[in-house]
Amino acid sequence: MLRGLERIEGQFQSQLEDGLHHGAQLAVYQGEDLVVDLAGGITGTEDGDDMPMDESEPDGVDTESDSRFVLFSNTKPLAAACVHVLADEGALEFDDPIVEHWPDFADEDSEKAEVTVRHVLTHQSGIPETPVDQAYEDWTDPDALGAGVEEADLEFSPGEETSYQFYSFGWIVGELVRQVTGERIDDFAREHVFEPLGMDRTHIGRPADEDVDVATLAGFEPYDRVGEAGLMAGYTTAEAAETYNQEAVQEGLNPAWTGIGPTRELARFYACYLNGGEFDGTRILSEDTVEEVLEVHVDEPLEADLGTADRYGLGFQFGGALPDRRGVPSPEGTFGHGGLGSSMTWAEPETDLAFAYVVNGVRDGYEHNARSAILSETVRSELS
Repeated sequence: MLRGLERIEGQFQSQLEDGLHHGAQLAVYQGEDLVVDLAGGITGTEDGDDMPMDESEPDGVDTESDSRFVLFSNTKPLAAACVHVLADEGALEFDDPIVEHWPDFADEDSEKAEVTVRHVLTHQSGIPETPVDQAYEDWTDPDALGAGVEEADLEFSPGEETSYQFYSFGWIVGELVRQVTGERIDDFAREHVFEPLGMDRTHIGRPADEDVDVATLAGFEPYDRVGEAGLMAGYTTAEAAETYNQEAVQEGLNPAWTGIGPTRELARFYACYLNGGEFDGTRILSEDTVEEVLEVHVDEPLEADLGTADRYGLGFQFGGALPDRRGVPSPEGTFGHGGLGSSMTWAEPETDLAFAYVVNGVRDGYEHNARSAILSETVRSELS
């Protein structure tokens, strides 16, 4: 029986051979050591045509360890890190009302004016949707995105409920950073997070002025192996792939979804948080700030035994509750994030493991969760 790294690689390759996706990367740090760095399959076809869907392992451009993939909601912790830096520097506090830094966010004395930075980072702002969520033509215009948030109405009182902010997380965090610093969040993240950590191929939004290749997404028919088809977060898998394969959408300044980069850099990011805000001799955050960020601030059970439990830190999701995409289940202190149908990250204080897994095959939530949990548990069992 294969054990250790061989078993991890075998599980990684079997998902490609089974046709769950056409290309994938897996990177794992243990402490400051990169102990797993796998790449397989293809990132696209040689001629740029659509991915063939009738082959498990089609020919094309080989996936390399530094190939860039769409990160979907794994972008959210990268955006949150910018707020962590500002809090660490004393430029804001997590319990500050957003209007203290962004006066046009809400009318004075309105209930919306009670939304705090903490509410946003824990998905309790009461603003899960905004008018610009599907206005892709506005995604490269920070002014339009900020105006969309200013126009948005509360759907519930801040802090009273938890409702996942698919896009609005990014719009609010992005404009908050711009209001505090005068810089776009992609530029701020580059200077204060990515460059210090050696994340040279990671971006919030595809740079419009650079020749950057990004893995082509393929939207697989939901449950083409078993079960019935259904919608995934309001999209079909094909619609999600078609939308996010567009360069104009990838270039959007969407700090909730349009991150691009390789998994080895995502894993490095999480290894830094596991190490108290320092990696390879470079500190980006104080230990006190990291400790506060990695506390569980929201812990709500499933509603009617459906979906997943809401367990949030300040910008991170936490494992430890069933069902769990990070294991069966993962330890309660496991923090990270997931991305729509195609990616998963987590970090685990108990084992000092930082895990990042990204693929270019968008699948329904159940299939995505199953492949992520299986690979996560394989890594945990073989490296713990």
